[in-house]
Amino acid sequence: MKEYLISLFIDNELDMDEKITFVETVHDNRPFTDEALSLLRQEKRLRAELTVPVMVPAMPPLPEIVPSRSDFFTFWFRPLAGFAAAMLLVGLFSLLQPKPVLSPQEEQHRFVVYLPESNQARIVGTFTGWKPISMERVGTSGYWTLTLPVPKGEHRYSYLVEDGRQIADPTVVAREQDDFGGENSVIEVQVAV
Repeated sequence: MKEYLISLFIDNELDMDEKITFVETVHDNRPFTDEALSLLRQEKRLRAELTVPVMVPAMPPLPEIVPSRSDFFTFWFRPLAGFAAAMLLVGLFSLLQPKPVLSPQEEQHRFVVYLPESNQARIVGTFTGWKPISMERVGTSGYWTLTLPVPKGEHRYSYLVEDGRQIADPTVVAREQDDFGGENSVIEVQVAV
């Protein structure tokens, strides 16, 4: 539970009361303080690794083109017309994209797991109908993440690693055995009103 609370603090996902509880716990519990500082330092290193600048080779200069009087209109207005058409298409495309709509009984939930040795990570659970959904790798940090709408209520889930292993979420304390000898994490989603 400590790791989960620290993770929420690092990701700025705590409300004001939870932040107060976190600060009080850090102040009163030295082992918790040490663990929180250790995880914060690790997160700082990971974020520093993700912000390494990428060097792009310079392009050679383009030759200067001077239009003739007859090509003046074509030279200046054709690129503007192309740009305007492209912007119109982008605008139309963004308007026509369906926006995900959460029902009043759903909440966006972010799942994060540290699997540096894995080339693939998926999540499976009651909120996915037990169908695996691929997670996204966070740079080269070893973390995998996915944000999903999760309905209100109690849910069971686990992560699937590329070699077929099923693992419970290490940041969630509540777990239970499944019918196949594996272990699932258990979360309770409370939808804010």
